[in-house]
Amino acid sequence: MAEQVQTPTAVSGNFLPPGEPKIHGFNRIGLWTLYMKEVRRFLKVQTQTIWAPAVTTLLFLVIFTVAMGRGEREILGVGFATFVAPGLIMMGMMQNAFANSSFSLLAGKIQGTIIDFLMPPLDEAELMIGIVFAAITRSVLVGVAVAFAMALWPGVDMQAAHPWAIAWFGLMGSAMLALLGLLTSLWAEKFDHNAAVTNFVIQPLSLLSGTFYVIDNLSPAFQAISRANPFFYVISGFRFGFLGQSDIGNTNAAVLGAAVGIGLFNLVLGLVTYRLLKSGWKLKS
Repeated sequence: MAEQVQTPTAVSGNFLPPGEPKIHGFNRIGLWTLYMKEVRRFLKVQTQTIWAPAVTTLLFLVIFTVAMGRGEREILGVGFATFVAPGLIMMGMMQNAFANSSFSLLAGKIQGTIIDFLMPPLDEAELMIGIVFAAITRSVLVGVAVAFAMALWPGVDMQAAHPWAIAWFGLMGSAMLALLGLLTSLWAEKFDHNAAVTNFVIQPLSLLSGTFYVIDNLSPAFQAISRANPFFYVISGFRFGFLGQSDIGNTNAAVLGAAVGIGLFNLVLGLVTYRLLKSGWKLKS
């Protein structure tokens, strides 16, 4: 009888058949590695990615408060500077979450390094989570920097009336724009496409979301348009966390409804992003 030859798989147990994954379950090490790669990428140029957006957002506050004069103009029962500060913080956080997540895959496609995202042993959910959480991290850092600067500005009261609303709407708003940024990086084929979405979609929705005004001052038609803008609920809910008041509605139940709505919207957005990543749309073809 011929002697049977044992394969390395049978001898050591270290080799698996081709195509069979060795890492089962959630790849925590791989996810953490991707997350830290994305965080270190924007921290290497933190003057551009964190401090410059904070200064730009602070300039909005300076310009508008100077333009409104030194009078005691009040909105929702507080001074104008106190009213506008939370909206500016949230606007800066959302814009930077979008900027961070919309860069990684797009830069990889243009520079020919997209293989660095596709070859590691990460599934689509882990890839999405790593990029989105890194964008949220940058968003929070920008928000903290802006809030600290605004707290030192004369006439701004940064007391927190409802910390849960600050945390929830801050994180949900950042996650929403991070997912939109990831979708944009999947669709875009050059940086001009990314810039077009930023200039013609993200910035208008941010500036026309009630950051500088209450929608009760608008005509009924424009109020309806504002209420169809998800950015409006994020910024108004975030402002509610500081002031205890909001133009979403006159009751806490209205704010809670907006909080649930934004959470469900992000869930749907996340599922759409995951399905597109899994299909390999504009990544593997």
